[in-house]
This record gives sequence, structure tokens and C-alpha cells, in this order.
Amino acid sequence: MSQVVTETMVRVENVHKSYGQAASAVHALRGVSFEVPRGELVALKGRSGSGKTTLLNIVGGLDEPDRGSVHVDGRDLSELGEDGLLALRRDSIGFVFQSFGLIPILTAAENVGVPMRLRRADPREREERVELLLSLVGLADHARQRPGELSGGQQQRVAIARALANDPALLIADEPTGQLDAETGLAVMELLRAVVHSQQVTALVATHDLALLDLADRVLELRDGEIAEH
Repeated sequence: MSQVVTETMVRVENVHKSYGQAASAVHALRGVSFEVPRGELVALKGRSGSGKTTLLNIVGGLDEPDRGSVHVDGRDLSELGEDGLLALRRDSIGFVFQSFGLIPILTAAENVGVPMRLRRADPREREERVELLLSLVGLADHARQRPGELSGGQQQRVAIARALANDPALLIADEPTGQLDAETGLAVMELLRAVVHSQQVTALVATHDLALLDLADRVLELRDGEIAEH
């Protein structure tokens, strides 16, 4: 009988984050705590300005909390230092953004290969993984096309493939369907769910689209800087 892996991928404990000072301070996060088990797709919802992006940036090591702690894949982010955080983001976390973030002059294949070039991966290994990932997201026939030659949904699929390039343990997606129509957005979320289950990746996805929340294993809601789990 196969053993069920229940270890925690993300642990956030009593995280606070404010911007500004004194009476004008904006309290984005007020004591946020939650855990994400390995291999789970968790959706983060909340109205605009609820702190979703702030929380994702803190979990991804792009920002620091004022108080509290964040552990990703067993590592305390506050103890890593800048070099350690850089290595974590490069090797263990994949990011998907609403704006796709693709490099216009590069082909789909070249965009997917960028993270592996930064790691100086073996060229043959890189080419093989790029081919595998483009096939995984259904774009094997579009490898040589540039972003301007692809639809919005196709560009986001390239972005997902790029986020998976270095075989991350955690995938962080901030409103990945925000620029897509409902049908295409649903297809992208279904792809994310399939990737989580097939690649054994953990995913934390911020979305405001209520129709997409049913695809998540679990939903967390940010209300006034606090978590209300569904």
C-alpha cells in the first residue's frame, strides 16, 4: 500500500504586514495563519485590496512580513538571507502572474527555457524539458511562435510551463486568469489542477473568479487582512 504524504509545504504563522505609518497606515495582513499540505491546490479569494498579492509575495519570498513567520518546504524564510531567498525562488518556487510576463522577442520554447538558462542547465537537458513542458500544457506545436503570435490563453500556458521549468515544489499564481475570458480562464485553471496532480506540485492560487474556486482542493478567503477558511 502506498504511503500518503501529509507533510506541510507552506506554513504561515501570525503574519502581519502594514504599509505607511501611524494613523495613515494600511494594515494589509492582520495575523494571518494557515498551512498548505504538499500536493494540494489551494485557492485564495478576497475582494480587491484584501491583501492577496501581499500574502503571495510574502510566501514567495519577494516581501517580508512585519511580524510572524513563513516556512516553505521546511525552510524558515527569515533565516535564509538574500542569497538563500534567491536560491529558493529559483529552485523551489514557480511564479505565474496575471500579465503573463513573457519576453516578446523570444519564442515560446525560449521563454520556457529562461529559468534553466539562469541555472546553467545542460543544453540537451534544457531542450528535452522544454519539449516536455510545452507538451504538458498542450503547446507542442507552438514552440517556435513568439508571444505576439499566441492567444492570451496560450501565453498563460507558456507562462505556466516556464514556472515549472526548474521542477518547483511550490507554484504561486496571482490572478492567472485575470486577463482571460471565462472559458479560457476555466481551461487554464483546469490545467493548473492537472499539473498539481500529475507533477506533484503544491499550488497557491489567488483568484477573484468564483466560478473557478470549485476546482481547488481548498479555499481560503482573506477578509480585512485575516483568513476565513471555507
